[in-house]
Amino acid sequence: MTRVIIVGCGIIGATIAYELSQIPSLTITVLDQQPPAQGSTGAALGVLMGAISHKVRGRAWQLREFSLRRYETLIPELETATGTHIPYNRQGIVLLRLDEDNEAGWRSLAETRQQQGWSLELWDAAQMQTHCPQVAPIVPAVYSPQDRQLHPAYLTEALVTAARGRGVTFLLNTPVEALALDMNISECRGVHTRQGLQEADWIILASGLGTTSLTQDLETPLAVGPVLGQAARLKLSQPMGHPDFQPVITGYDIHIVPLGQGEYWVGATVEFPPDGGELAVNPENLTPVLEGATALCPTLAQAEIVQTWSGLRPRPSQQPAPVIEVIPGATNVILATGHYRNGVLLAPATAERVKVLMGLATDSPLL
Repeated sequence: MTRVIIVGCGIIGATIAYELSQIPSLTITVLDQQPPAQGSTGAALGVLMGAISHKVRGRAWQLREFSLRRYETLIPELETATGTHIPYNRQGIVLLRLDEDNEAGWRSLAETRQQQGWSLELWDAAQMQTHCPQVAPIVPAVYSPQDRQLHPAYLTEALVTAARGRGVTFLLNTPVEALALDMNISECRGVHTRQGLQEADWIILASGLGTTSLTQDLETPLAVGPVLGQAARLKLSQPMGHPDFQPVITGYDIHIVPLGQGEYWVGATVEFPPDGGELAVNPENLTPVLEGATALCPTLAQAEIVQTWSGLRPRPSQQPAPVIEVIPGATNVILATGHYRNGVLLAPATAERVKVLMGLATDSPLL
């Protein structure tokens, strides 16, 4: 049996654990210093902007496309395995074209998507008013019916439950203190915890912001910095617009995410550390986001704020996000981290790419 240790039990680590659990030759252990989905996953809005993104080729699009397709099978698969419901909005994303008029660019993207097997619809202002009367001002929009939104915490819990049912061991509240490096053979024997050495043949670091300290003694350490995001949950007496059509609405980089029963997530801020300083949650920074959401959907002015929260997104320094690769100098350590704002979107593709790097998916589209 091949022993695998996954460090981190957010959406990335949990997805990797579940996908690897389908391979009988693996013995898998997941380690985390806290319960599942407590880091950036617990603060994510779960908006899957794939087809509506401007990525049309290369790794950036391949990862998005793979994930979108896998989610369509993964959600019902997990619901059957666990007997739980995972909120999964299949009504698409409406992107408002507010301060730009890039008609030719959007039409070109729509044509490209059609060739790739995806759909984008360009709505004029009249169509927008018909479909989404809750939005003001009335502007043209792009509708992506095949993009999705899901509940990241519910999904992570389902992944953990299903993976545990397949024999994966979860050692939560178990911080990983260091990698057990053997520089003589350029490999890692496992990880050090307070309970002692956990040995493994493969170590997968889905450790988010914890990746920096774990890789500091490697030949090529990875620096991952925090970017703060704040969001809110709002409640109205009834849903906005048409009750039977509740897509995600986005504009000015603000997402309005329907949750049902007149509730909406609104977010999120993008807050970088000050020069020489540390990030601190300032509730006032959420005010412009809430005001922007109300400007897009004036009915939200009547909403009650029932919850606010924040989380730190892991952003790699001096290289693109995410980082999914074997570390030079430690040939059995795989980085699967630094997803910044796309962790939920790219979780299935990350798991697939990890399988490729382990030599377990020789016919994968992500080779």
